[in-house]
Amino acid sequence: MSLTLIVASKASPASFGALAVAAQVNMAKPQTVAVEYRDAANLEAEGAGKATALIKYNGENYDTTNAIIRLLGRLVPESSLYNVTDPISSTLVDRWLDFAESKLATADFKALDVSFKELNKYLTLRSYLVGYQPSLADFAVWGALKGSPVFARLLKTKKESAGLYLARWFEYIASLDAAQLAVKDLQNAAKPAKAAKSSDQGKFEIGLTEAEMGKVVTRFPPEPSGYLHIGHAKAALLNQYFAQTYKGKLIIRFDDTNPSKEKTEYEESIKEDLALIGVDSSVVTHTSDYFDQMYDLALKMIKEGKAYVDNTDQTTMREERMKGTPSKCRDQSVEENLRRFEEMKSATEFGQTCCLRAKISPNDPNGTLRDPVIYRCNLTPHHFTGDKWKIYPTYDFACPIVDSLEGVTHALRTNEYRDRNVQYDWMLNALGLRHVTIWDFSRINFVYTLLSKRKLQWFVDQGIVEGWDDPRFPTVRGIRRRGMTIEALKQYILMQGASQNTLLLEWDKLWALNRKVIDPIAPRHTAVLSEKMVHVNVQGAPTTPEIKENLKHKKNADLGTKKTTYSNKIVLDQEDAKTLEVGEEITLMDWGNAFVRNVTKNEAGEATSVDLELHLEGDFKKTKKKLSWLSYGDEVTQVLLVDYDFLITKKKVEEGDSVEQLVTPVSEFKVAAVADANVKDLKKGDIIQFERKGYYILDQPATESAPAHFICIPDGKAASIGSKADTSAKKSEKGGKKK
Repeated sequence: MSLTLIVASKASPASFGALAVAAQVNMAKPQTVAVEYRDAANLEAEGAGKATALIKYNGENYDTTNAIIRLLGRLVPESSLYNVTDPISSTLVDRWLDFAESKLATADFKALDVSFKELNKYLTLRSYLVGYQPSLADFAVWGALKGSPVFARLLKTKKESAGLYLARWFEYIASLDAAQLAVKDLQNAAKPAKAAKSSDQGKFEIGLTEAEMGKVVTRFPPEPSGYLHIGHAKAALLNQYFAQTYKGKLIIRFDDTNPSKEKTEYEESIKEDLALIGVDSSVVTHTSDYFDQMYDLALKMIKEGKAYVDNTDQTTMREERMKGTPSKCRDQSVEENLRRFEEMKSATEFGQTCCLRAKISPNDPNGTLRDPVIYRCNLTPHHFTGDKWKIYPTYDFACPIVDSLEGVTHALRTNEYRDRNVQYDWMLNALGLRHVTIWDFSRINFVYTLLSKRKLQWFVDQGIVEGWDDPRFPTVRGIRRRGMTIEALKQYILMQGASQNTLLLEWDKLWALNRKVIDPIAPRHTAVLSEKMVHVNVQGAPTTPEIKENLKHKKNADLGTKKTTYSNKIVLDQEDAKTLEVGEEITLMDWGNAFVRNVTKNEAGEATSVDLELHLEGDFKKTKKKLSWLSYGDEVTQVLLVDYDFLITKKKVEEGDSVEQLVTPVSEFKVAAVADANVKDLKKGDIIQFERKGYYILDQPATESAPAHFICIPDGKAASIGSKADTSAKKSEKGGKKK
């Protein structure tokens, strides 16, 4: 069992008691509780926005000090903090926990004074609040007092006012190792970091245990049931990093144990995407390669009384597991289990109602140990083994077995599996297989983003997106299509490191990193929006169009030149034209200065025509407005500029949320424009900058019947990566309720 205590990163006095209990638990049972510090936003993302501390266990949130320390006391009885075998003692502990929560969590001096006197009197002849050693009661009350500024002031100035016996007890508890560790830990967390390091930047110095140079074997085990997304990319790159660091080997293993979901096309796409991010897939295996061995091991478990075949219906089984009730099939004979397992293998009518369960415990506090299912019937033909098998192992059974058989030394996996680590070890021990070291790291989670393949598939099935490579999808193909470079993606993921901190990340840093990669190499072009485009007469310009060669990128001559047409008929964006004032001097980019001689506007204040007079000897440094423009004639080409919003309107999707209700009403925006004719030479996937509009990637080259489609690449700035739907909602709120 491994638990994570999450504490608000800013010093949270209310957390002293929980931290002290965690420290005491770790003294009794090392490495049971890991402590992480989060900012308020990330605690809110965990569904505990008002909490100062949190433990997630079996899908439930324990987000008050009392709930956390009660959980720890019960789960780790060897800590002797909560004597559950003695009802009187545990009842007394509960009484003092309630006392700390109800009477010490206040700033009312008069109320506190009464509570201090009550405690002082109670401790007159006692060393501890309950029994003859520290308990949850001592740490909970001490933590509440430690976090009380009123008590701290009394202790410092008038110890006798706090109560001599209470002060003696408080100082003694504070001297205990667990309390000192809690104080030190929380004080360190409150200190500002020396370096201005990003909160989403991790490290790799995790010190893999039992790692020997040249002998480390890692594995990346994707299920071929969908396309590779950014979370998978992180796992693949981390596994490769440690294999290379220790001069070992990386295995790409396809976890193909569910023929209902898996397809060869997904496997091929995953290989292609791995190649894109530079992950070597020269060593490829399949879980299905080991079906024979796993079947034999399942028989071994049945014969040794470590597994049984259960025909309980799914609803009842779920209820029994929740309540910790043993199955009616749990104690049937080995012979009956073997007979039933054979029926499962043959997929008889009865066999199809059964599953094979590991016989671990019906009521263990860790729900993953409550007799998990390890084999199921499935009549769908497998894309590799065909109709040979009618039963398939579950991931929880197959993963540790294949890891051990393939020689994996270190199984790196996301910490959402942390509760399952003890189950993983149980499988290996029960089967007498070689030990594998587990190291878990945090998932990569982004705001307004779904990484669940099932939920992403829903968007595909509903036709809301074009497919798995839709630019709004967090798949490798999707973000690549939107203009993310592999270089930036790799840099960002490796920048995360192997941290165990679960963070809800913004997209800004990733896209800002991408901007740094593309800016030096993105050719500059010009586009003017077609809607309300303003035609301009330019006095002093050539009446016959002239063409000149200009650099595609003023700071990168290696990109070559482009043709720019100059004439007395140009066009401007409406947003630029309507700001012009008669008599002012402006700069036409890549041309020179000009005076505004006339601006005609309609009743709505929109410009309908403009007259300019060239003043090429003017100083562009003295003008405020530098405008992009296009000579308007055969030298322009029709284009479509496409931008996107997030697919969902909520930053973090909770467990009970219905995705259907979170769909952004409109998440694709298309705007017609004209661009310089040079863009006709671009190829699909080319990245450019339309000056003063942003970076774009050519998604669909022009055809005889359709203009070229350019997708806007976010640049990491707030305007480009914020939720447009969310922004609209906020504007609506500010403007009052509108129908």
